[in-house]
Amino acid sequence: MSLTRKALIWISENQTLRQKLPRYRFVQRAVSRFMPGEKLEDALLAAEMMKEKSITSLLTLLGENIAEPEEAKAVAQHYIDALPQIQQRSLDGHISVKLTQLGLDLGEELCYRNLAAIILRAKEFDNWVWIDMEQSKYVDKTLALYKKARQEYPKVGVCLQAYLYRTVKDIEDLLPLSPGIRLVKGAYAEPANLAYPKKRDVDANFMTLAKVLLGNIKKRGVSFCIGTHDLTIIQKMQQEAETLGLSKKDYEFQLLYGIQSEVQLRLAQAGYRVRCLISYGHFWFPWYVRRLAERPANIFFAVKQLFRS
Repeated sequence: MSLTRKALIWISENQTLRQKLPRYRFVQRAVSRFMPGEKLEDALLAAEMMKEKSITSLLTLLGENIAEPEEAKAVAQHYIDALPQIQQRSLDGHISVKLTQLGLDLGEELCYRNLAAIILRAKEFDNWVWIDMEQSKYVDKTLALYKKARQEYPKVGVCLQAYLYRTVKDIEDLLPLSPGIRLVKGAYAEPANLAYPKKRDVDANFMTLAKVLLGNIKKRGVSFCIGTHDLTIIQKMQQEAETLGLSKKDYEFQLLYGIQSEVQLRLAQAGYRVRCLISYGHFWFPWYVRRLAERPANIFFAVKQLFRS
């Protein structure tokens, strides 16, 4: 892991900086490229703009590690209330939740009650619920709750991280469920005994895992979403899918709002399924800094924002 990435991840996890830095206007201005606003209405308006470009959306309220049961319940209620608004606007808009935001640190039973309430509401609208993956210490609990949720409703997906050594085994375990999987590289600081420390190894593992998932779209009914802005990997995925006889609609690219927008548009215009992950909410600082850590080129865009009028 590069020193820059280590430093950014440290900043994202430092409680003092989490409190102080978001107060500065230049930081707020920099994040505006990657987030349309802090309110659900901001995210919905952005989703409507994406729809005009034939790009669908994935909405997520930022936040993690909730410490109070009532706060976790309020997050669940937020998503429950958001689902009909997505429907009313005729948006193809999925939602994506973090389990620690639904109370995972307070207990799996409490967390699952909140997750189940969201899923029950999503069923009414035939919509998808995606579960984000967090630090490695949460992987086992997250996958256990995902498997439980998947038995209740088929349109539940989970995010897996290519930088973890264990992910190849996790995929093998999930395949019999015909899972929904979003594959990303990973954005947390993990020790070398748990995760590949070098970018080239992460990239290679991403390709290996992605090929397995592409190969099981028809075979096992996998719903596969490719979560990377790496143009080389995107091109290789397109080639691999074509070799396997998959159509452009058999899998999906899930890309972040405000990053490589021209690539998203180009993929959509070429007939690929493209879903834009739109984040919103007050708890944006750690998320924003992890986005910078994921892709060093983002730092250039962040600095550029500082000099906008």
